[in-house]
Amino acid sequence: MTTLLNPYLAFERDAREAMNFYHGVFGGDLVVSTFADGGMPHEPVDAELVMHAQLTTGDGHTIMASDTPSTMDAPARAQQVSLSGDDAHALTRYWEALGEGATILQPLERAPWGDTFGMLADRWGIVWMVSIAPATGGAGSAESEPR
Repeated sequence: MTTLLNPYLAFERDAREAMNFYHGVFGGDLVVSTFADGGMPHEPVDAELVMHAQLTTGDGHTIMASDTPSTMDAPARAQQVSLSGDDAHALTRYWEALGEGATILQPLERAPWGDTFGMLADRWGIVWMVSIAPATGGAGSAESEPR
């Protein structure tokens, strides 16, 4: 059996909005279950909050999230997600889409270590780090570089 390591993001009350946004960025299949759907005891005010959401993309990424029920403390906002690879076109597209309403912490640009790197905090305070490795050789290498 294989193992997976996936980000599980904690939101106060806006997991559904965030996951719908990420679904628009990454595509794929989004499944959302509320506390009412889950059959677990919950406060009536929490019935429509997200108990569990899972986005599985065509690229094989999985992002999970939930809201915080009223009986728990709100989550700390020190959550970060890293996207990396050498597909400059896809990663640049993700960067641009995630940047909608975001605060750019580090512009997406060539870093001293050779990658193209950027960091932003999206409108929910989730920090996204995007790192694009240089293309490795071949006649089409320049096409892999971000614009």
